[in-house]
Amino acid sequence: MSNTSENDLSICANCGKGEEDGIIDKLKSCNACKMVKYCSRECQIAHRPQHKKECKKRAKELHEIELFKQPPPEEDCPICFLMLPGLGEERIMKRTYMACCGKTICNGCIYTVQSRAASAGRSEEDDICPFCRTPPPSSHEEVIKRHKKRVELLDANAIYNLGCLYGKGKYGLPQNNVRALELWHRAGKLGSAQAYHNIGCAYRNGRDGVEVDEKKALHYTELAAMAGNVEARYNLGCFEGRAGNIDKAVKHWMIAVRDGDPEALEGIKKLYRVGRATKDDYTEALRSYQSYQDQVKSVQRDEAAASGVEINIS
Repeated sequence: MSNTSENDLSICANCGKGEEDGIIDKLKSCNACKMVKYCSRECQIAHRPQHKKECKKRAKELHEIELFKQPPPEEDCPICFLMLPGLGEERIMKRTYMACCGKTICNGCIYTVQSRAASAGRSEEDDICPFCRTPPPSSHEEVIKRHKKRVELLDANAIYNLGCLYGKGKYGLPQNNVRALELWHRAGKLGSAQAYHNIGCAYRNGRDGVEVDEKKALHYTELAAMAGNVEARYNLGCFEGRAGNIDKAVKHWMIAVRDGDPEALEGIKKLYRVGRATKDDYTEALRSYQSYQDQVKSVQRDEAAASGVEINIS
């Protein structure tokens, strides 16, 4: 028996065997489209020629559904319990990762602790971690030691950071692009959007030990965007815009705007000015951007930004 009901998930799409044959528990869905099931690898291969076209079409639809989902919001700062800021003005990071405890803390909280210690004359507390009270590392070796300890605990941020240190050959580590990419792949699988973004940039620009590969570059840039990397999402909008896919460009930039990216907001503004985006698009973008700013704004964060003091605790 062959060519049975194409979308009946209770039977094998190729041979028609199912519950009556006692194999319903053995049926496995097509990984790409999820529309059909097979009782064996042999049946899947035999059915592939007639299923291939529809499978690819549905797989593309499913991919776009996932691609254009709004990523989950950033976690909260463990000190002030406000949503952590992502990329701010001129893409300056406004949060700091602490390798001592694995926490990511907004620079407003770090600056406040440092300012209070300085005002009270407690200079030895100026740079302690606001969360675990650990003093800053005394050497580059200590920085590496702390990161490696967090790596053992499968901390994606620590794994990503260690990859960056290998990539640049910093803090006494030898420059090793292969090791850097290996660590970024590992960090990406554990949830680091920035790691996937770095891999995508490496393949797009032909650096960090790899040759230019546009297909891989797009793949990892999409993974980064879906995991919440705003710069990757903005770049996807640029790619689609240059390809003439304005609707997709607006979708990407709208997602980026909701995560606070001013460049995506500017992109939608420019499209609106030339009639390629609607007034409703631009209005929604403005409201979304303001909503994000309201969520991440605090007096302490404003003071930290205005101080111009570089926060560098690891």
